[in-house]
Amino acid sequence: MTDFFKGIEPIRYEGPDSDNEFAFRHYDPDQVVMGKRLEDHLRFAVAYWHSFAWQGGDPFGGQTFQRPWFGDTMALARLKADVAFDLFDILGVPFFCFHDADVRPEGASFAESLRNLEEITDYFAAKMEGRKTRLLWGTANLFTHRRFMAGAATNPDPDVFAWAAATVKACMDATHRLGGQNYVLWGGREGYETLLNTDLGRETDQFGRFLSKVVDYKHKIGFTGTILIEPKPQEPSKHQYDYDVATVYGTLKRFGLEDEVKVNIEQGHAILAGHSFEHEIALAAALGIFGSIDMNRNDYQSGWDTDQFPNNVPELALAYYEILRAGGFTTGGTNFDAKLRRQSLDPEDLVMAHAGAMDVCARGLKAAAAMLEDGGLERARADRYAGWDSPAARKMLAEEDFDAIAARVLAGGVDPEPRSGRQERLENLWNRFV
Repeated sequence: MTDFFKGIEPIRYEGPDSDNEFAFRHYDPDQVVMGKRLEDHLRFAVAYWHSFAWQGGDPFGGQTFQRPWFGDTMALARLKADVAFDLFDILGVPFFCFHDADVRPEGASFAESLRNLEEITDYFAAKMEGRKTRLLWGTANLFTHRRFMAGAATNPDPDVFAWAAATVKACMDATHRLGGQNYVLWGGREGYETLLNTDLGRETDQFGRFLSKVVDYKHKIGFTGTILIEPKPQEPSKHQYDYDVATVYGTLKRFGLEDEVKVNIEQGHAILAGHSFEHEIALAAALGIFGSIDMNRNDYQSGWDTDQFPNNVPELALAYYEILRAGGFTTGGTNFDAKLRRQSLDPEDLVMAHAGAMDVCARGLKAAAAMLEDGGLERARADRYAGWDSPAARKMLAEEDFDAIAARVLAGGVDPEPRSGRQERLENLWNRFV
């Protein structure tokens, strides 16, 4: 173990009455909920980029963190990995996630960057031996470097497209080598700043072709994990081509990929798109493309993506309710795409941020499970749509044209009266559990 977390013991479950800051009060990984251990329900992952690569800057100020692994050498990349796996052990998380740029220094050429990635991939593989922590997903950073300022797959320069393709290939190879359960595509700059210099048709065609090539390569190398797209509406681009779940689904349908690709939904991105987190999860489940989640929260006084650790149990209960209704995670999980506040400088802050978030998520999932087991919301939902279960209603939807439907209405057989949606009663029911 390195010295960075010196003196911090592994976090254990001590129950809700514990006054130990370094303990779980609600997350008992072995607690069985709806027939499954909490650890297997939640499938927690630590995000490498925010926890180990981020330096504490924001749009108005630079670096505030001083970490011993900050620098551009392979020796420091290995030290960063050592510290990361120390945190994984302290938290007992089953997974982690990374971008290529998080884990290896940028080389003077693509070949050098690739050698660095391959070396750190081997280092990860050695560190994973004898540990429980595995790779939830890998991804490529196609947005930070200035070459990607006009996008990656959607860039007007075909050489940037080629560079992006080679980068994704390298990251997919690394993910496959490490037994990753998913591979994520996050188009941080796959969008436009102004229509004055943008060919929307060309760029969206390139986006679809790039995604098709990703799927083709997955099958070529025998990667059995799930390909995920992470929707985001804006920031940094004015408008991005993976705006939300509905937009991603439209793209998948257009290119015949709806059975090949699912979505990784981030809470903060859902809010930026004008949706709730639970809406995006429920829609993805209804469309058959739900895969995984990035867990964080926005500051509702700010209009941007602040990536804070979650702390709102009622909100999380609704999100996990939709996940449980959809059957739970398969290859996906709960990745903490969240970062410390730039004033939270200490190693203890990093540990307690994750431990507290894990507790909050556990409370949310247990509340969601209790709501499902109670059945009140589902009974109310079934009652609201009960009319559609009649043979006449099913026939109307499946077989009748407008002439037949209108004839029945004119004959006097239809005279609907409005029924209450009972929203307040259902909100009261929800609040009983949170």
